[in-house]
Amino acid sequence: MSLKDNLTLSILSKAEKEGYGILAQACYDAQSAIGLVRAAERAKSPAILQLFPISLEYGGLPYLRFCVELAHAASVPIAVHLDHATTAEALELAIGFAEKHGVKFDSIMVDASHADTEEENIAIAKPFIDRCKAQGISTEVELGRLEGGEAGVREITGEMLTDPSKAEVFMRETGADILAPCVGNRHGSYKNFGGPQWRFDLLETLGTQFKGRVPICAHGTDELPEEYWQRMIKLGVTKINVNSWCRDPYAAALSAGLASKPFPEAVEEATEVMASHCAKWFKIFGSEGKA
Repeated sequence: MSLKDNLTLSILSKAEKEGYGILAQACYDAQSAIGLVRAAERAKSPAILQLFPISLEYGGLPYLRFCVELAHAASVPIAVHLDHATTAEALELAIGFAEKHGVKFDSIMVDASHADTEEENIAIAKPFIDRCKAQGISTEVELGRLEGGEAGVREITGEMLTDPSKAEVFMRETGADILAPCVGNRHGSYKNFGGPQWRFDLLETLGTQFKGRVPICAHGTDELPEEYWQRMIKLGVTKINVNSWCRDPYAAALSAGLASKPFPEAVEEATEVMASHCAKWFKIFGSEGKA
């Protein structure tokens, strides 16, 4: 099946041409997904509704169908992406839903960055990427290795920075469409590492190297200072993964609301908190009004 009309790739391609970033927001439940879509429609912004394998395993086919129908019924372009599918079980589940039921992600991160070598990374990822491509699902891969972990993402140790000289072969051999580089970014808190220390020189090289061909995705965006956002977008990053910035205020509002208010009211207020925080990132990334 052709990737010509793949929604994730079309969203990222337009963002690169027009110089803005796309919020790829992790959603753990139906309410947070609704909050993201509400915010995107109000801001007239494209977006990516992102799931971790842990949420897919919990909700299964009904939850994926809900997220896909919710996103694709929106008045603005919203793709559905599976982030950090690091195990064969998670990939079999996601790809199996497409192959057996026709319910598919727009894109999947086939994450074999835990492999010891680039060659092993390619060997693990390629068979799954080929199956995704056959279903019209675009794929993201990680070259190098991000340290750290966060809710929904397994803990990884042993950082390996992306070598731009190996990136061309890596993308060609895997057959993937989106590159998630390691440029000093880390999952979870940067506090134990002396704060964020990104290698923007590597990001600039990769952005120039793959301009107009391979979208670049930024992982590890918790606790970043404000100047990082515009800098990474200027260097060619289009897909920006966000987790706790929106998740934590939403979870806090839901917890407080359920302790003191009727259930529907608590859920509605928490959904609006999620939407308000997503709206902030549309402004920061410059995607507001771009749909």
